Amino acid sequence: MQNTTHDAVLRQARLRLTEYGDCSSSGLDERLARSWRRSLAAGLMPRESRQEAVHADSLALRQALACNHDLLAHSQPVMEFLFEQVRHSESMVILADKAGTLVHTLGHATFLDKAQQVALTRGASWLEQHRGTNAIGTALAEVSGIEIHGGEHFFERNAFLTCTAAPIVSGRGELLGILDISGDQRHGHPHTLGLVSMAARMIENRLLTASTRRQTRLHLHASPEGIGSVAEGIVVLSDDGWIVGANSHAMAMLGLCTQDLSARQLSDVIAAPYGQLLARNHRRPGQPMPLHLHGGALVYGVLQTPQTVELRSTATEVGAAPADAFSRLDSGDTRWRSAADKVRRVLNKPIPVLIQGESGVGKELFARASHDSGPRRSGPFVAINCAAIPENLIEAELFGYAPGAFTGARREGSPGRLREAHGGTLFLDEIGDMPLAMQARLLRVLQERQVTPLGGGKPVEVDFALVCASHRTLREEAAAGRFRSDLYYRINGLTVVLPALREREDFSALTLRMLTDLNPGREVRVEPTLLERLQRYPWPGNVRQYANVLRTASAMLDEGEDSIGWSHLPDDVLQDLEQAAVAPPTRVQLPVAVAAGGDTLDALSRAAIRQAIDRAAGNMSQAARSLGISRQTLYRKLNG
Repeated sequence: MQNTTHDAVLRQARLRLTEYGDCSSSGLDERLARSWRRSLAAGLMPRESRQEAVHADSLALRQALACNHDLLAHSQPVMEFLFEQVRHSESMVILADKAGTLVHTLGHATFLDKAQQVALTRGASWLEQHRGTNAIGTALAEVSGIEIHGGEHFFERNAFLTCTAAPIVSGRGELLGILDISGDQRHGHPHTLGLVSMAARMIENRLLTASTRRQTRLHLHASPEGIGSVAEGIVVLSDDGWIVGANSHAMAMLGLCTQDLSARQLSDVIAAPYGQLLARNHRRPGQPMPLHLHGGALVYGVLQTPQTVELRSTATEVGAAPADAFSRLDSGDTRWRSAADKVRRVLNKPIPVLIQGESGVGKELFARASHDSGPRRSGPFVAINCAAIPENLIEAELFGYAPGAFTGARREGSPGRLREAHGGTLFLDEIGDMPLAMQARLLRVLQERQVTPLGGGKPVEVDFALVCASHRTLREEAAAGRFRSDLYYRINGLTVVLPALREREDFSALTLRMLTDLNPGREVRVEPTLLERLQRYPWPGNVRQYANVLRTASAMLDEGEDSIGWSHLPDDVLQDLEQAAVAPPTRVQLPVAVAAGGDTLDALSRAAIRQAIDRAAGNMSQAARSLGISRQTLYRKLNG
């Protein structure tokens, strides 16, 4: 009876619309009435038997896909999940951009032919002005979830459809697109709008968290168990506690509107100073804390700072590293991960760490991660490049000086970098380049844990964790008399060696991580053929050099481009890659013992491997390639 009544209302409304140009008093839902009036104002008529197809050409469609790369990337997994829920019905799941252009569809095989007839295909425009009242176009116009069933469509020829759509909105309140389920009107379901709305919220949350990896977020829910669910509220915060973004659940929970973003502080809506929340999170990171809203309601929140945001899959696999600053740098290389695991075990102990590796492998980043992962992370991290300070200034820079200690000294004196590190971590980069005289003074400080400034004064107690780094092999430097042996043994509590870029197993994952850091809120990739060539290049400058190449290539991308190709690289890099591609492979000469027919096969194999390693100057990957074996096989034969 209810359907019959509704059909009669629709017929009466159509009659009033075509005869009088209005349907406001016909009993229609007001949003539907507004949509019909907009459709009529666009020059459309309900009984048009033929619709002029409004469809993007191939170039326009490619541009639309490029402009909506992030929306597509985060929507597709949700759409696949959503389609599984409606697979039994004759339906399709559709994503439209904010211009009403369909950019992705998933359809039931038996429904696709019908969909083609009414242009439910990628590239078609479903704005109201082109297709009349329909869920996608009307949801765009109303910026709200809506269901358009059967005869509610403006065009009578679309009456076989039932369409349900919900908007996808950014954390800044900007309309990004529309998620829709369309199907045969005979199979409509009353819960479809709730299902589509939930899926749209999932996409919004994915987009929001992906675009704010480097920002602090507060995740909220009325119960601690609800944090992490699709119903959680997410608030994005500036460094000083201003609310700069939020999802719809958070806006409703906190009583905010779009105009409040960047105009209100978190303390305006939550009865706790922002600094207090940071301190509580520091003591118990990742743990839900009760929060009282100014209106009196109690909610629970988890504060996720850039050090505690969601980790990549490589850090959440079974047996992977725990969630700390090392995990954020971990992109899957076995040797790098082994070094991080070793350092983790000594972070709570008074054991100095020595990081060895070629220039540019990321020794300072690794040192910073050890500080941020340890118990002193709330203290200072003082980094000193011993090779960059002039020899005549390094003593004053490190140990400080009393007022008037020497000509040109500051009147008030200087505490020195060693005292600045008190309570935190002292990182001495390129310590192998420190003058021998300074090495003796540093050794005394490390033994006595006191610093005496230049020009006199009382010794000052210092307490810091010590991390040193050098591209030189300090054991060999000490044996040659170029580095003090007693200082070497003092700083060599735990030595870890970071692999060169050409030796790493995680080149693709590392590339993706660096591109994400270089292009926040935008997904940029390297073309597969170029990525393969980049991976084979020896990278003498290691990660530092590679990061600079990716930074320049990212800057060369045009608006809408998201794939780095050969044309985006600097000319000198192109030349290097071309020369590396045509360079003849190094041939390995067999050991003399082979020609003489002596020794065992295992011994000869090990001799050949050692010779290959010597010829490759210690580059294990290059040695393995010259032998025609994998790096893992090389290590196994060498240690076997």
